Amino acid sequence: MKICTPSVVRWGAWSILLACLGVSAGGCPSRCTCRPEAKEVICSGKHLNSVPEGFSSDAKRLDLSYNKLKTVGRRQFSGLQLLQELDLSDNLISMMEVEAFQGLKNLRTLRIKNNRLKIIPVGVFAGLSSLRFLDLSQNEILVFLDYTFKDMSNLQILEASENDLVFISQRAFFGLTSLVEFNLDRSNLTSIPTEALSQLPNLTRLRMLRIYIPSLPNNAFRRLHKLRSVIISSWPMLDTLGSSSLAGLNLTSLVISNCNLSTVPYAALRHLAYLRFLDLSYNPITVIQGNLLGDLLRLQELHLAGGSLLRIEPGAFRGLSNFRTLNISSNQLTTLEENAFHSVGNLQVLRLDSNPLACDCRLLWVVRRRLRLNFDGFQPTCSTPDAVRLRQFRDFSEKELPRLFTCRPARILDRRPQEARVEEGTNVLFSCKADGDPAPAITWISSHKNVFSPVGRIRVLPNGTLEVRYAQVQDSGAYQCLAGNAAGNDSLTVGLYVKGVPRNRSIPIFSDDTLIIATTMGFLSFLSSVAICFVFMFFWSQSKGQIKHTATIDFVPRSSMGGGGEGGEGGRFTMKLI
Repeated sequence: MKICTPSVVRWGAWSILLACLGVSAGGCPSRCTCRPEAKEVICSGKHLNSVPEGFSSDAKRLDLSYNKLKTVGRRQFSGLQLLQELDLSDNLISMMEVEAFQGLKNLRTLRIKNNRLKIIPVGVFAGLSSLRFLDLSQNEILVFLDYTFKDMSNLQILEASENDLVFISQRAFFGLTSLVEFNLDRSNLTSIPTEALSQLPNLTRLRMLRIYIPSLPNNAFRRLHKLRSVIISSWPMLDTLGSSSLAGLNLTSLVISNCNLSTVPYAALRHLAYLRFLDLSYNPITVIQGNLLGDLLRLQELHLAGGSLLRIEPGAFRGLSNFRTLNISSNQLTTLEENAFHSVGNLQVLRLDSNPLACDCRLLWVVRRRLRLNFDGFQPTCSTPDAVRLRQFRDFSEKELPRLFTCRPARILDRRPQEARVEEGTNVLFSCKADGDPAPAITWISSHKNVFSPVGRIRVLPNGTLEVRYAQVQDSGAYQCLAGNAAGNDSLTVGLYVKGVPRNRSIPIFSDDTLIIATTMGFLSFLSSVAICFVFMFFWSQSKGQIKHTATIDFVPRSSMGGGGEGGEGGRFTMKLI
């Protein structure tokens, strides 16, 4: 505490108090609250129309939020050289002059959130070489111009969410060599600002929410070698990821949620050998295919909640030896088979709740681990069969599991021999109906081990029937129907023999009748053309008045052998126009 001098006493009791606390008489504007111990000046919510004067020069924090400030003038705070934090949030600021913050060489945090800024002139942030955190969110900013942030070499976090951004210039982020986190939510961008982002060599975390971009192009994040976390969420139009869109990144965490992906983007993900956390929740993905995630060697967590999952194929997580957490809650899954995993012994957390689970032998492995597995507080519940409907996994005793969680092996119903002997071009159907619990899957294969799909000339119909359309000689052979489920398989073999149809070696291009018709049609066309010419000449001559109506034409006929030439006798005829 300072010693009060006689000169200080003259200022009166209030001045004495301020002096004894170490604050000058003009160190606290009348409508603000000052905390000398913390060197804070609080002017929040005071209905101020302009920045007040009389701040103590040793203030370290100034709060001007929730006022009615409209502009920030040039060198507005130049007297506060020790200021470390400035809050201008929730005002009406629509303009900031060049060098508005010049002199604040020690400023670490600047908040200009929720104002009316539409554009930031180049040079506004001049002098903020020590700034670490800048919040420009909830403004109306339309564009970031080249070199907007060039003097902010120590900036680490930039909040630019909730703006009307339509364009980010290629060198807008020039100079942000220390930026590690950039949040860009709810903008009007129509493409990834790839060139601008490439100016951020130390960027580690990138978040982009609520943007209407339909696809992620190849090399969308090039030169961002230190990027570790990307969050892409609420892009309702995003349905495509280029196969090299994430190439060159060393991500450990990736979120692409609340988008329009209908399949897992395997080709784009295969580049991410260091990925540990993957969230694809709330996408209309229907299946996780087998043996396509093996490149994600370090993957530990996969979240695909709230999607449209109908099936997880065998081997879906094969090769993922570090896999620990799977969240597939709120989907349309009826089961999750043990053969989907590399090793179920590694699994620690499993979210299966809010799925229409069929509690049969396929889920027995989960129920038997119900005491060791962490369901994250959400117990899976049986939907079928009726005997266990609505029962939670923790409610089952070990003794009743063999009786309740059962399956009935697949069995082909009609095993009568099927053999078709047909001519080439005939359509053939082979039936294969089977039952079992769960319902068996039907697969048809040829004698050459080709597996048939629901499309093609030879295809499998939804009811399991094999259809051979326009049978060819090379289709002859044996075909095997395989019916299988988790409890067992059954098979049936059928035969097809196709006889070739003889074909004529030569086919005439034109018949005699065709030639006569073609000649006649050509002659009639010629006469029609001549007639039209004469009609045209008649009407033309009538319009010209008095003209000659006769013409004499000399001609030399061709010889009888078809040749012309000298020695031939000439002829003459007279043509008269009627």
